Amino acid sequence: MRYYAKFVSLWRSLYICVQTHPPMSYNSAQIANFFIKKSHSTGIELTPMKLIKMAYIAHGWHLGLYDTELLDEVIYAWKYGPVITSMYYAFRDYGDGQIDRLYSSPNKTPYPDEAIIPFLEKIWDLFKNYDGIQLSSMTHQPGSPWYKVWNEMGGKDKKDVTIPNDIIKEFYKNRIQQVGNLNPNP
Repeated sequence: MRYYAKFVSLWRSLYICVQTHPPMSYNSAQIANFFIKKSHSTGIELTPMKLIKMAYIAHGWHLGLYDTELLDEVIYAWKYGPVITSMYYAFRDYGDGQIDRLYSSPNKTPYPDEAIIPFLEKIWDLFKNYDGIQLSSMTHQPGSPWYKVWNEMGGKDKKDVTIPNDIIKEFYKNRIQQVGNLNPNP
């Protein structure tokens, strides 16, 4: 619950973006490359696990705030948490090491457009100091979308189980409602 308290500041800082951000989704290479470039420019480590969890969390907040997907692909429930498979396969050779190259994908724009940058900057600022294990732990909390799919909906007994966007959206909308009665202006 401690980590949710930090979302009060996220909510306040993203409040203005809600009215100005165009609803659209992005491919995983675009979102990954934003976080990889931030890692390289700040010197803050970004491992494959941390990248995947940050992208998932960004996707969740995007669904909760804007009612649209950030990522244009499904999220899977694997044993160790939510997974964006294209990111996993693109960077799995790094193991638990620093990602040192951008995500390249044929026929895809390598970076997101300027409209989404303020949102991604806020996600980076909030989560950059957590490692992949800590972010994974956040996604495993009882009641989280991964927890529901994995433990309550039989995901651990099946292969390639997706986490439906409606479950992710509901979870993050509930988080927003928890802080939504606060004045969004500090």
